[in-house]
Amino acid sequence: MSMIRLLLAEDQSMVREALAALLGLEPDIEVVAQVARGDEVLAAAQEHRIDVALLDIEMPGMTGIDAAAALRRELPAVKVVVVTTFGRPGYLRRAMEAGADAFLVKDAPASQLASAVRKVLAGERVIDPTLAAAALADGASPLTDRERDVLRTAADGSTNAEIAAALHLSQGTVRNYLSMAIQKMAARNRAEAVRIAREKGWL
Repeated sequence: MSMIRLLLAEDQSMVREALAALLGLEPDIEVVAQVARGDEVLAAAQEHRIDVALLDIEMPGMTGIDAAAALRRELPAVKVVVVTTFGRPGYLRRAMEAGADAFLVKDAPASQLASAVRKVLAGERVIDPTLAAAALADGASPLTDRERDVLRTAADGSTNAEIAAALHLSQGTVRNYLSMAIQKMAARNRAEAVRIAREKGWL
């Protein structure tokens, strides 16, 4: 039996160790690398010659979605399974656009996770069915890439001047992007727009 070489990327050490222990019990899966940051995924994947990357979405350094896109670009043979605590339809859509082969929520049983790993290696796609239905109902994000950048930068309470400096834009352009994003979210202000976009997984 050939072993499946797996990389595990998860910033919460208890969750990562628990997943590694559970997947390590599978006779055909070997966890060969573990990282706690999204920006460490690609280097670890190259070093350990992995078959499958299991990525959390919310990690420091880089999101799991961005790490999935980097893997797809640099190591297209590697299969990507995205797992998340947050069952947000927008996350599913963005993960699939980034090239993920599977998308599951973390409360799925370990046997389902192991099964997903085997299925993606066989060329299948595995998607949490409840999330798939919700993603279809919610539709695609109405935000442009620039509106998303501005809204994401505004999320920590940054002023228009700070957002403009961070994104190399003029303050007038930032104001325009913010007002468009607020309008599209049907929100009363930027804080509400950030909250709505986050709940839908669009940020």
